[in-house]
Amino acid sequence: MLSDRKAGLPFGVDRERDQALCEQVEALLSQMTLEEKIGQMNQVAGSRDTTGAPANTDIEADVRAGRVGSVFNAFGVEFTRELQQQTIEHSRLGIPLLFGYDIIHGFRTIFPIPLGQAASWHLEGIERAARIMAEEGAAAGVHWTFAPMVDISRDPRWGRVMEGAGEDVLLTSRIARAQVRGIQGADPGATDTLAACVKHYAAYGAAEAGREYNTVDMSEWRLREHYLPPFLAALDEGCASVMTAFNTLNAIPATCHPLLLDQILRREWGFKGMVVTDYTAVMELECHGVAEDASEATRKSVNAGVDMDMQSGYFVETLSELVQGGQVDEARIDEAVRRILWLKAALGLLDDPYRYADTEREAQCLLSEPHRRAAREQAAESMVLLKNDGHVLPLMDQCQKVALIGPLGNTQRLLGSWRGNGDHDDTVTLREGIANRLGEDAVILCAQGASNQIGDTDTAGIEDALEVVRQADVVVLALGEDEDYADEAASRADIGLPGAQLELARRVLAEAGDTPVATVLFNGRPMDLTELDAMAPALLEAWWPGTEAGNAVADVLFGDVNPSGRLPMSFPVSVGQVPIYYNAFNTGRPKGVDPKYASQYLDIPNAPLYPFGFGLSYTTFDYGPIEMACTEIASEDTLEVRLTVTNTGERAGIEVVQLYLQDVSASVVRPIRELKDFQRLSLAPGDSECVTFQITPDMRHFLNAELDSVQEPGLFRVQIGHCSESGEEIEFRVV
Repeated sequence: MLSDRKAGLPFGVDRERDQALCEQVEALLSQMTLEEKIGQMNQVAGSRDTTGAPANTDIEADVRAGRVGSVFNAFGVEFTRELQQQTIEHSRLGIPLLFGYDIIHGFRTIFPIPLGQAASWHLEGIERAARIMAEEGAAAGVHWTFAPMVDISRDPRWGRVMEGAGEDVLLTSRIARAQVRGIQGADPGATDTLAACVKHYAAYGAAEAGREYNTVDMSEWRLREHYLPPFLAALDEGCASVMTAFNTLNAIPATCHPLLLDQILRREWGFKGMVVTDYTAVMELECHGVAEDASEATRKSVNAGVDMDMQSGYFVETLSELVQGGQVDEARIDEAVRRILWLKAALGLLDDPYRYADTEREAQCLLSEPHRRAAREQAAESMVLLKNDGHVLPLMDQCQKVALIGPLGNTQRLLGSWRGNGDHDDTVTLREGIANRLGEDAVILCAQGASNQIGDTDTAGIEDALEVVRQADVVVLALGEDEDYADEAASRADIGLPGAQLELARRVLAEAGDTPVATVLFNGRPMDLTELDAMAPALLEAWWPGTEAGNAVADVLFGDVNPSGRLPMSFPVSVGQVPIYYNAFNTGRPKGVDPKYASQYLDIPNAPLYPFGFGLSYTTFDYGPIEMACTEIASEDTLEVRLTVTNTGERAGIEVVQLYLQDVSASVVRPIRELKDFQRLSLAPGDSECVTFQITPDMRHFLNAELDSVQEPGLFRVQIGHCSESGEEIEFRVV
């Protein structure tokens, strides 16, 4: 067992409400033919967006015939109302369609990419962003979003790291809960809520070599200890649905994996909601080589536990014959359709199919000023100050002549991938943000210098950039990836700065001399910044900040917002360290024990360039000694530890106080350290606050070799600091 926790009912509904919904579903199910049931299990692509290979979007005939239960990439009140009318007015039973869309970090108002949001370590802010994106999506006729993505990701070569919360189980689990709360709201019957769909189930973030759609091979111990807990956290919070992953797991594709879909999800966790595949995943069972044809792919996925097929059409083509031939039990079909209809009933669609189709609400909600303000605030909170030698940042207001250099300085391509219905034309560029901050008297001189396109080695524009540098009071270097380089199907073997950006930075920094240079990075993954770090005095990680990008970056550059972000993933010294993560096991020959025969590299250090949890501030914080009442406790006891944190600088700031725990000796090897709790403090200059943590028995539990959740007696080390590689350690013993 992963633990003794169970999944909650979808939306967290109570038993009485669940019973009423089930009765409504049974009344409808009893009227349906087998073909109508199978139609409910079929999801097809609409024409409003493309999130996979080109699809047949001529779906009207199937909708009218009742052969479609859900349409994705369908949004906009006018468009969705028209589609809904086709099924309500023309299909025999008039069962409403369920409209789904990938609303990942905003619908029209775009927030920072999820990895950037995770860098804020601000759960309330993340929940607010999810609430706003749900309100906007629902106002545009969407019922269901394919978020949150909770894949643990330890390989930055994988482009989809931008879509999740990074490498840590606890941080990802807490963010998953916050996102589910934000997406689903307090009432599934409200018209400003969406059904959430946790993905990708499971272990997709561990694809070999960081290559998209690739193989995953890991022990069941690691699967249950590290990769499954965020899924259970989302389901415990009431997440309505689950999406299967593209990858194989131990030689079986996740879309037909009995251990994942039946044993763990249904039997152990007791999940009552719906399971949908990812785009054409049933069809891909043939490519994986575990299904000879469409019929076998359908049989394996349905019998394993899939309820709805996204896009392949295989269920409609083959399921009826499989049921008639006894290869799929009709009771299994009924089970799947009950879950689909239950979701529609919970959202109120069986009572009023058009309840989300309100043109006035759509016009008022999208890209409203309050939403833009929230996006700006979260973008600033997400930024991580990686380096600030010589206190280059914050920039002075007197800097009225700014050289803005680099391919990301004057572009609207700052939304990031999976940007929903976001429009680049709504995006505030960095140039505009700096101009808004400094006012009309400021002079902003722009030069691209070099492109950020992979393989582009053209340096011809660097001389123009250097001429701009010579005229400036301050230089801002805007470097990073193109939006398309951190996305699905966007794996990179070289995670350095694309194009000739490194040469541009080298030349600009040399030319600048005593002129302050601040480097802003826009990217969707941890990058190899070792060479840039060696020469750049100030580095600000801005990720892809979203609609209010330029204003938010300017807020941080000029000190209106003190950076408080902390890294949710380790930044490597070299891609040769990948996968790299803070909570690794020690070895029998750790570095430092023997100068030669140790677990180490000959040419680079073991440690990352920037560790998990790292981030600087414009102020300084002092940590007092850790205090605890005793050094020996019983297994059922909770140990309270505390310390005082003081803002010793001259600016107000936010500090993320992080508690790590090490089980020093156990029946299985335990990580060097594991994040177990954190608190976000806001302190004025000179102010102090006593921070208290409770180390509960649950924090000390782990899976043993028999996959049982246990706590064992022995020595534990507590570390409290501002990142995974800092802080005082203190010991206690469980007896």
